[in-house]
Amino acid sequence: MKKQKKLAGLQKRKAISGYIFILPFIIGFLAFMVNPFFKSLYMSFCNVEISGQGVNNVYAGLSNYVRAFTVDTEYNRKLVEEISKMCVNSLAIMVFSFFVALILNQKFKGRALVRAIFFLPVIISSGVILGVEYDNSLLSSVQAVIEEETNAASITGALKEILVTSGVGSRAFEQVFEVVDGIYDVAISSGIQIIIFLSGLQTISESMYEAAAIEGCTGWESLWKITFPMVSSLFLVNWIYTIVDSCMKSNNEVMEKISDTMIKKLNYGFSSAMAWSYFVIVIVIIGISSLIISKGVYYYE
Repeated sequence: MKKQKKLAGLQKRKAISGYIFILPFIIGFLAFMVNPFFKSLYMSFCNVEISGQGVNNVYAGLSNYVRAFTVDTEYNRKLVEEISKMCVNSLAIMVFSFFVALILNQKFKGRALVRAIFFLPVIISSGVILGVEYDNSLLSSVQAVIEEETNAASITGALKEILVTSGVGSRAFEQVFEVVDGIYDVAISSGIQIIIFLSGLQTISESMYEAAAIEGCTGWESLWKITFPMVSSLFLVNWIYTIVDSCMKSNNEVMEKISDTMIKKLNYGFSSAMAWSYFVIVIVIIGISSLIISKGVYYYE
């Protein structure tokens, strides 16, 4: 009984600590986000008229949603493309970040420096540096000159042409090569995931691996019987983070269309409907995938 009470008290203190850490976000959300959140939802069912007297919301029912999915073919195309890209890239990021974390968890000289290098994408993909990367005309011109002057075919390009023209699983090969061509984007989006996986790997006791080695367990078997189950809960965390991060990318075409419709065309009702449709679809994807992943998660005391 005493032991159970101690465990219950420990779990309660952990829960309180967790709520304290997220309290600033909760306060900020309630103070600044709740009102715009519900206003945008209401605007998605209205035709928003802007005049000198102010903003007038004329209720229009589901007309904005019907227009988004049956009239505006560009939105449908971009929605399908971005969701497909999000799923493929998220899987690639999960695999890449997990195996990089495995490598960084090994003992070797200069480990701290290598870890710092792999965390650089987190710094590079934020704020001013991201703007420099995407908007730097000098870098764009240099890249164009290199592409014009370079006539040599890449190995991946030649291999892609051979496999695709053979007609065997061409669509699958195209997806794989898209990931290979976008390895820079995968690496630059994996910094946080690597850190999370690495923190989980460091919590695994060395005695578990020593006991497994004594019993004759190989390194491959230790990976699947010890490492993978012990960090399985972090796959769920990283998966949700990766999907949300992918939806908020500056080069997301769906978000660009929503932003252009709202800012350039001043069509607040239609842009709100597109934003809420995208939001609901992403939430459904997160919910279904999280339910599937959670069935394989191993929780331990």
